[in-house]
Amino acid sequence: MTNDEALQLFRQTGALLEGHFILRSGLHSRQFFQCALALQQMPIVERFGAALAERLRGLGATTVISPAMGGLVIGQEVARQLGLRFIFVEKEEGKLVLRRGFKIASGEQLLVIEDVVTKGGRVQEAIQIVRAHDGIVAGVAMVVDRSGGGVNLGVPTYSLIKLDVETFAPDQLPPDLAAIPATKPGSR
Repeated sequence: MTNDEALQLFRQTGALLEGHFILRSGLHSRQFFQCALALQQMPIVERFGAALAERLRGLGATTVISPAMGGLVIGQEVARQLGLRFIFVEKEEGKLVLRRGFKIASGEQLLVIEDVVTKGGRVQEAIQIVRAHDGIVAGVAMVVDRSGGGVNLGVPTYSLIKLDVETFAPDQLPPDLAAIPATKPGSR
């Protein structure tokens, strides 16, 4: 699957929004990828999952781990396509933690799968959790890399859509963006 093919699926499903958005990172943007709108369609989930699985197949992982909520659907599909175990981390008191009896064995090879990455904060948290349990991060993959490849996670990293989406600090908005009310679509 090419970058353009994946982007077209986002457009077809209405999952690529245009306007003034506040991202999870606190940065502002003219574009927002509402992955849930694309990932509600199981044929699209299968296509995205197959495309990511193909890129990750040779990394030797035995488990997929995803940050909840965004990474759950695509993480589980990548695990299904690869025939691997799937676990997730979730927020507790504002930070991601491993719960629900999930375990990571010492030396276990994991793939971290997320839906969208801008600065990589949640992926970094997941990587730290894997390493804190003496697991090994074999690679990271996401549907959308909004950094255009600029986020360095220190491990092999793959994406279906790689765009350098312009982002702005709240106090450095260009006039056209400042004139539009900001929304925070996130998980609404």
